[in-house]
Amino acid sequence: MAQTLRVATFNTELQRKGPGILLRDILEGDDPQVLAVLETLHEVGADVVVLQAVDHDLHLSALNALADSLAARGLSYPHRFAAAPNAGQMTDLDLDGDGATGGAGDAQGYGRFYGEGSMALLSRHPIAVAEVRDFSDLLWRNLPGALLPTSDGAPFPSVEAQQVQRLSSHGHWIVPIDHPELGRVQMLTFHAGPPVFDGPEDRNGRRNHDEVIFWRHLLDGHFGDAPDGAFVILGDANLDPRRGDGRGAAIRALLSDPRLQDPLPDSTTVAWPQTGEMRVDYVLPSADWTVADAGVHPADSAASRHRLVWVDLKR
Repeated sequence: MAQTLRVATFNTELQRKGPGILLRDILEGDDPQVLAVLETLHEVGADVVVLQAVDHDLHLSALNALADSLAARGLSYPHRFAAAPNAGQMTDLDLDGDGATGGAGDAQGYGRFYGEGSMALLSRHPIAVAEVRDFSDLLWRNLPGALLPTSDGAPFPSVEAQQVQRLSSHGHWIVPIDHPELGRVQMLTFHAGPPVFDGPEDRNGRRNHDEVIFWRHLLDGHFGDAPDGAFVILGDANLDPRRGDGRGAAIRALLSDPRLQDPLPDSTTVAWPQTGEMRVDYVLPSADWTVADAGVHPADSAASRHRLVWVDLKR
């Protein structure tokens, strides 16, 4: 029987209102949301899972506590990774155009504190940490064809802001996983910002578009060598192909790219009260994989409004 690799993405919505609170909630062991997230992860049992909306801290204490709690339930992830996030990385400029500085929107990625609601990866198999490629410091203006916002014909919110504004709301990573039978597998992961909560300049909508379309530029070789061998693009694009206020052309272009597969074309992955069912979470294997199975885990409102998305892959 061919070896199968199960990969998954899950926006846990575990972010808290301040640093250290998530770690406390995990360690106390009785937080209903934490317990529901743990149960969802345990039920799916992915070999590699990327998490969004997990608060980051310097020593990965919250992530390690989460992984330890999973290990106590029989699901071991000895290999863990989280790069320094853009969320809450404060600047001294007005990045969101509200006329003030020092707010959550003036960080490189929205955040009331450093690392709020960031990304992480858990793996059963070794992570080649020294070979991770982290594009989180890429300036938005350096993306080919960047849809930089303007207002009355001038850069929004200012020339100075656009000179320092990074593309990634949270991060864009390529994380190599070394599987004992399948070899090196590259995980291309991200969490794009929401394309709403802005004005007519559509700053957030434009940035979301460019965060998604980044992957096509990367596959085209615009940011060094394209991934060599098998890979998977997975994460939260915060963008539905057909519904919502975002620029859906970006995700449609990614979904139709012949270098990728879309195992779950008719799925929905989140239910927001204001929009209803939408598809914003994706696992897109490279075209050279055989997809053995795929699914969207049933919603558990106690855990997250998002659903975990998983795909079983084999060579």
